[in-house]
Amino acid sequence: MTERVRSLLVPVEDPQHRPAPVRSVAPVLPGRPLAERPQVRAPGYEQGHEHGLPCPWCATPNRPDRRFCTRCAMPMERDGMQQAQHRPWWRRLPLFGRRREIPWAGDRPPLRRAFDRLLSWGVGALALGLLIWAVVSIPAGVQATRDHFAKRAPVAPDDIRASRSYQGHHPDLAFDKVNNTWWGSGIRGTGEGQWIEARFDQPTRLLDLIITPGVSTKADELTKSALPHRLKATITTKEGKTRTRHLTLDQGAGGQRRAFRVGEVTKVRFTIESAYATSEKKQVALAEIEMFGPSNSDGG
Repeated sequence: MTERVRSLLVPVEDPQHRPAPVRSVAPVLPGRPLAERPQVRAPGYEQGHEHGLPCPWCATPNRPDRRFCTRCAMPMERDGMQQAQHRPWWRRLPLFGRRREIPWAGDRPPLRRAFDRLLSWGVGALALGLLIWAVVSIPAGVQATRDHFAKRAPVAPDDIRASRSYQGHHPDLAFDKVNNTWWGSGIRGTGEGQWIEARFDQPTRLLDLIITPGVSTKADELTKSALPHRLKATITTKEGKTRTRHLTLDQGAGGQRRAFRVGEVTKVRFTIESAYATSEKKQVALAEIEMFGPSNSDGG
């Protein structure tokens, strides 16, 4: 049985290594298509027209029938060039006469949108407004500079009035250049609404104030009266117009200087709005109000 099985087997040879076939052409990547380059004629003189009509812009000779230059593509008409050179006077102003560079043939000018134009007009209007404001503010600035460096001199009012006064302490005592006399409001408590007024026969320029609250400059006498806290200054100018300033004083002895730059006034009214250390046995008192203006030695 074994021999019979062996006779049925088919002999097979052992596998052998075979060399790879040699190719005659190596693989390559596919080529990239290139666009054809346009054939552009370089600018220059036209053949056979060396003595043609010259372009008014670039002086290139052109055929007589051409309307645009063969080199720069500008119009061949001379009227356009003369109009560009001889513009009206208002077009030659710096604000309106700004000439834009004319683009050459093949150059696309930048597009201007509506927002860009609005922005340009807005910036121009702002610059014009600032220029007008600067011109209008020059006199006020010059006067403010002069007031800042001016030498101060005392100014005495020509007439003094008050809403009411305590007996023996009339309003003139607040402008007598003496600190141990005083004006009393004549009302116990805060004295709110009571006023004292200085008038001038001629319009006067004021620069500073020195206000001494109380009945004197001594610290031990501050408790003898109420002290003004807030004063409303109503200023009347020579034109008859009124404006107000608010002065806030400290609770202390001695004169207190405050800047008070007003020009050409005819009267100033000081109205009491609040006070320190008020009681039913005290009244608001002012020892002195000193006014200062520019000295005549400075030419003010």
